[in-house]
Amino acid sequence: MTDTNFKDVLVIVPVYNAAPHLPELIRRCREIVAPEKLLFVNDGSTDHGLDILKKENVNYISFPVNRGKGAALKAGFEYAIEKGYRSVLTIDADLQHPPEEMKGFLEADDGRTVLIGTRRIKLEEMPFPRWLSNNLTSLIISVFSSRRVRDSQSGFRLMPTAILKAVQLKTVKYDFESEMLFKMGALDCPIDEVPISTIYDGSPSYINPLKDTLRFIRQIWKRIWA
Repeated sequence: MTDTNFKDVLVIVPVYNAAPHLPELIRRCREIVAPEKLLFVNDGSTDHGLDILKKENVNYISFPVNRGKGAALKAGFEYAIEKGYRSVLTIDADLQHPPEEMKGFLEADDGRTVLIGTRRIKLEEMPFPRWLSNNLTSLIISVFSSRRVRDSQSGFRLMPTAILKAVQLKTVKYDFESEMLFKMGALDCPIDEVPISTIYDGSPSYINPLKDTLRFIRQIWKRIWA
């Protein structure tokens, strides 16, 4: 295990009905980061995911009912801030973010910059609804933040806790990650990219591209006319 670069970084994994992936995910994460630097947030899963987290003896927060990915991430952010971590690194639980690629974020981390794991946004490599939704929200965020963001829907990202303290986040669903980037850009936070793999292996997705994109557009509309 190599944990040298993770002294000030907490890895946060939001979990919702991801039981089939958890044992492998936990094993692979532990090869990169010490167990105490891992935090799983069980978002009211209805499978046996919580039992796995208990059996694997990992740090976790658990909601009794599903609140949304944004709410799970907020709980993880609050934990990181309370414990004094400099940065957080978020990674999805379905293994579409290879844990081994966390190292790329650490190499680029300067404690000030938001790092977005950026996939190849190619129609032949991702489902059309996700491709369309991602391109639309990425374009809007790029325009309003005056910087290019190519993969706004990537949940694989590193964020300094100082920036999280400064950003007022209101959403709790899957538009939460787009809201973060929009508001960080509005605060002129430095944003950079880390190349990551594009993996779609048939795992079930709880994202509703149309609904979550409309939620994000509503955020933009409110900002323009506020």
